[in-house]
Amino acid sequence: MKLLKLVPADTNIKFLKLRVPFFIVSLLLIAASWGLVVSQGLNYGVDFAGGQEVRLSFVEREEAPIANLREVVGALGYGAPVVQEFGAPNQVSIRVALPEEVEATPGAATAIGNEVIGAIAAEYPDARTDGNDTVSGKVAGEFRTAAALALLAAMVAVAIYIWVRFEWQFGVGALFSLFHDVSLTLGLFALFQFEFSLQIIAAILSIIGYSLNDTIVVFDRIRENLKKFRKMPLPELLDLSINETLARTVMTSLTLLVALLPLLFFGPESLFGLVAAITFGLFVGTYSSVYLASPILIWLGVTSDSFVPRETAADRQEKIARGGTL
Repeated sequence: MKLLKLVPADTNIKFLKLRVPFFIVSLLLIAASWGLVVSQGLNYGVDFAGGQEVRLSFVEREEAPIANLREVVGALGYGAPVVQEFGAPNQVSIRVALPEEVEATPGAATAIGNEVIGAIAAEYPDARTDGNDTVSGKVAGEFRTAAALALLAAMVAVAIYIWVRFEWQFGVGALFSLFHDVSLTLGLFALFQFEFSLQIIAAILSIIGYSLNDTIVVFDRIRENLKKFRKMPLPELLDLSINETLARTVMTSLTLLVALLPLLFFGPESLFGLVAAITFGLFVGTYSSVYLASPILIWLGVTSDSFVPRETAADRQEKIARGGTL
């Protein structure tokens, strides 16, 4: 049986021929993304904007009916609630956004929490109330700061890892590629005002992981070819390396899309932001590995001898000594 080849073995696409226009477009997209984030802001969910948190235990059930709870609470008109398992499988935490006028009215937030509790109790009499608390804007601000630091730490750790494994130019290329991917994802959420919650932070970390994986595969092939083709011009060598790894990139991307697209179009509303972010990141991560991480190596001076061990004084003395004994 003949194996299916999505990318022919003799593929020779001149990716680097358009590196300058694509790089300029990428810079403009990054600037536009941050412009949207600053001008329109992100539509923070309850995790990052504060709200009312209700904690419940379903004493006659082994597991809480999380999917049904989202429908019951969502019908109250306070937006999409965040319903998560909290402790045991039969315990949940439910967070809803608070209207702006509630903050200036003492007791109004607690009343909304009681409304949530009442709606759930009418549907599930075994629901026991364990808490009804207001998540302040200060706590939500601390969540936003912690999330931003987590993303920054992940990107810096990736750059350091690639710097140590390859050369510093590769680390710079990978870091800029990740910055591009994160920036465009934030711009997407600012443009369409999708809800931005802790789920999206997890999605962005997944994008960083996918983009890093794709970039390292290309970088490994570039390093191998730098050792094999010492006289080949670097743009041609980068094109060769990208084409040699193209089949793997296409197969990986298609495999992920097969799993993501049904969730994106037919999955529950609570997962839409998460799946949309990962799907978008799949495309921008692949693009940045080809048109950002690789071309930067040219501009940062990577040459054919970058991975050839340099001869030290001790090596020269040993070579002379061996020559003298022959």
